[in-house]
Amino acid sequence: MSTSSTTTVTPTVAPSGNPARKKALTVLSIVVLLGLAYGGFEYYGARHSEETDNAYVQGNVIQITPQVGGTVTAILADDTDFVKAGQALVKLDPADAKVALDQAEANLAQAVRQVRTLYANNGTLSAQVTLRESDIARAQTDIARATDDLNRRQALAGNGAVSKEELNHAKSQLTTAQNALSAAQAGVAAAREQLSSNQTLTEGTNVESHPSVVAASAKVREAFMALHRAELPAPVDGYVAKRTVQLGQRVAAGAPLMAIIPLNQLWVDANFKEVQLRNIRIGQPVKLTADLYGKKMEYKGTVAGLGAGTGAAFSLLPAQNATGNWIKVVQRVPVRVALDAEQLAQNPLRVGLSMEATVDVTDQSGKSLADAPRTASATQTDVYTALDQQASDEVRKVIAANLGRGAKLNAHAAAKNGAGV
Repeated sequence: MSTSSTTTVTPTVAPSGNPARKKALTVLSIVVLLGLAYGGFEYYGARHSEETDNAYVQGNVIQITPQVGGTVTAILADDTDFVKAGQALVKLDPADAKVALDQAEANLAQAVRQVRTLYANNGTLSAQVTLRESDIARAQTDIARATDDLNRRQALAGNGAVSKEELNHAKSQLTTAQNALSAAQAGVAAAREQLSSNQTLTEGTNVESHPSVVAASAKVREAFMALHRAELPAPVDGYVAKRTVQLGQRVAAGAPLMAIIPLNQLWVDANFKEVQLRNIRIGQPVKLTADLYGKKMEYKGTVAGLGAGTGAAFSLLPAQNATGNWIKVVQRVPVRVALDAEQLAQNPLRVGLSMEATVDVTDQSGKSLADAPRTASATQTDVYTALDQQASDEVRKVIAANLGRGAKLNAHAAAKNGAGV
């Protein structure tokens, strides 16, 4: 008897799809979606803006340099200090400048007195002319008297009433009177020449405006300013940086001693690639963020201007692109961005800080280059104006101390010069 066994075969179900193909389709779909997203961003967003992280804060670094040489006797400000305009920063030894000022004031005083003498001489020489003219009148009277006397004697000489000796004496008196008249006339001419020569030195001026006094006054002004320039003031409000001067150091005129940086006058130089410049215009708005504050602080700026050349063109060692070993490098042009003053005051920046700048280029109605000069000063100071006024006051003080009766003499001399003699 045989035993039979039954074997049940279970059929294998084939997978419903190809996994590799499904994965490829998924990747392709993601790529297409990313492409569409990028295209939409480029069309609606990126094409309306240009951005760069090659941007840095810039500002005025005002060098403090002496206008005269000297030895440093005091340093009144150090790095990181805040100083006000007009505040003394460094003092130099003023001894030599004081000596020069004393000498200049003495020379001015002497010049004033000499000019006063010139005006006084006008009156003296005018009196001399009058005196010589009176000599002419006296000589003319003597001639007339001598002529009458000679005529009478000549009329009596034929009758023998007058001797020949008396006749010759009368002739001699007439000749003497004529010589006296000639001498008086020459004296008048000489006196008038002297008066005219002295009037030439004083004509059209007074003591203060006389060339000799003006020249001496200029020396006083120069010495006065040199003395007061021994104290170096801060030209603007700002912070001290880069102090290199040391106490007792002998400094020359023009040597840098320290710098003042006004942090309220900062801007940003954003260095855009040349391909990004085609749509950037003056006046376009700019959004900026600083690494100092991060993304939480966004500065509002405005394009103030575009540089006149690339950074490479103005570098210390510009590229020599005409050489054989040439490699094309994308150039960058600095774009100046003006910052909002209120934001800058609330969130101060420092020179050299990194920034990220995004320019909204939607509005392209502005100009890429300025076509008109600046109407106002970019920056200015009035610190040195007071020194010039003080020098003028010092000159007037010295002149007044040595003028004496000069004002009256000037008026009298001016009247003489105007009328002539």
